[in-house]
Amino acid sequence: MPHADLLLTGGVVYAGPGRGAVPGTSACGSAPAPLEVAVVDGRIAAVAPDLADWRGPDTVVHDLEGGMLHAGFVDAHIHPIQGGLERLGCDLSEGSTAADYGRIIASYAALNPPRGCDASRAWITGGGWAMSAFPGGTPTAAALDDIEPIRPVFLYNRDHHGAWANSAALALAGITADTPDPADGRIERLPDGRPSGTLHEGAAALVAAVAPAATPDDEYAALLEAQRYALSLGITGWQDAIVGDYFGASDTALVYRRALAEGRLAVDVVGALWWDRARGVEQLPELVARRERHAAELGPGSRFRLAAVKIMADGVVENGTAAMLDPYLGAVASAEHPAGIAFVGGQALTDAIVAIDAAGFSAHVHAIGDRAVREALDGFAAARAANGWSTPGRHCIAHLQVVHPDDVPRFAELGVVANAQALWAANEPQMRELTVPVLGPERAAHQYPFASIARATVPFAGADAGRDAPPRLAAGSDWPVSTPDPWQAIHVAVNRRHPEDDADFDPEPLLPHEALALAEALDAYTAGSAWLNGRGSSDSGAGAPSGVIEVGAVADLAATDRDPFAGPAASIHSTRTVATWIAGRRVHG
Repeated sequence: MPHADLLLTGGVVYAGPGRGAVPGTSACGSAPAPLEVAVVDGRIAAVAPDLADWRGPDTVVHDLEGGMLHAGFVDAHIHPIQGGLERLGCDLSEGSTAADYGRIIASYAALNPPRGCDASRAWITGGGWAMSAFPGGTPTAAALDDIEPIRPVFLYNRDHHGAWANSAALALAGITADTPDPADGRIERLPDGRPSGTLHEGAAALVAAVAPAATPDDEYAALLEAQRYALSLGITGWQDAIVGDYFGASDTALVYRRALAEGRLAVDVVGALWWDRARGVEQLPELVARRERHAAELGPGSRFRLAAVKIMADGVVENGTAAMLDPYLGAVASAEHPAGIAFVGGQALTDAIVAIDAAGFSAHVHAIGDRAVREALDGFAAARAANGWSTPGRHCIAHLQVVHPDDVPRFAELGVVANAQALWAANEPQMRELTVPVLGPERAAHQYPFASIARATVPFAGADAGRDAPPRLAAGSDWPVSTPDPWQAIHVAVNRRHPEDDADFDPEPLLPHEALALAEALDAYTAGSAWLNGRGSSDSGAGAPSGVIEVGAVADLAATDRDPFAGPAASIHSTRTVATWIAGRRVHG
């Protein structure tokens, strides 16, 4: 018997889906058990109650101290370089009120004075503000002018579907009362038509085009900061949901390449290439060429792969740009697009998905509204009809805020993974004040139906019964839209409410029948997302199972300070990651 390089003992082990059902959960549920894990050459070599025989003179023994060991998290939808840039810039994510944001901006401006003689060109950029902090979700340029009247200020909101600009930034972008709304966005206006300071969707690009772009060194520093932060949360891999020319962003594939070349990329990454919504299928050969060039240069088994294509089918509900089957209610109903905006929809979306699938890419579709979700599923149905079930793509629809009940079983029928951002499925202020009023009670009852999708009785309908069937759910954060801490999202997935104990804000759970069991939520964030990223498949080059703890699996692992299964569901959010390993090498804790 070989000696272990690493032996993990003194706690419980959550092995993953299909490894011991828990009463009251779906069939895939599992329970943690008091086990030990031995790691040899980056793979799990043994899992058993007592592995004393695996100890050798050079074995590193880690005591879990009563905590839980689980497979490392894989974030299935994240923007890490963007998140890193915000952490290094004017980061508003820790605030929650207009007063909070004012203090943070003023402090940042004081600590980061302009350099050189032209202060008007020394921009303040960043983001992370919540729409719920402002009446109607629309902060004003005047409020920013009171804090910083000279330097241009440009700050994205948390969901990055809108931005807040001061008068100096609007002037540099040439946005006036005479500036028309772009086809894919809207400029909020004062009664006289002048811009008020909030820019939705494509309108934000008007300012982004004149704001200083992040330098390659800025982006590299942001990636390293994002990776450090992710590893501290037990995240060992992710799918970067936009790699490419998005609102003037540079090709971040080169940032990952630099990290690889310098030996500093620790996590496993799939990059989703951006689908230019102003173009059609004629762009696909360019994306294929990029994938093949990177694959040839990096070789098999690389930690960075361009294996997916990201399509943003619509916007978000709060600003009326999510594509809905029926018009919005209230003031949004009188807007130019009363049922939202399909950035890529109808036949254009179907053509894109069919072509992406045929090219062997995984299609990663952002869909918030029920029309966008339906049209994406229609596209996947057309792809199955045109291309069959043998293409290697691992497809998903992300966000899934409003899903018509008729479309719930179609995910399993078509082998499409529901990519859940569960932290949003709660009765928080934005939901109550901005979302439900424009949806109405009937559609609001169709939000984030994760349990319905996970437990649909429809079996996987692939022609090859022996094929590795997709999981029903994967999970991600959409950071910097919301925190990348998986335990916060898992808490909401199980409780359908945020963990705040403020007596003034004690809402009912959001549609509690859609709550997941803890095992289901943890499986989605580990095995489900690992499958989506192709770990353990021949196309990834990994060649070993991932997202689970079993003999032969990659030893990407995380340890917590407690067994969250042993405590009340209301305390899941208190779980903390204390150590993280990638291929058996300790990278945090």
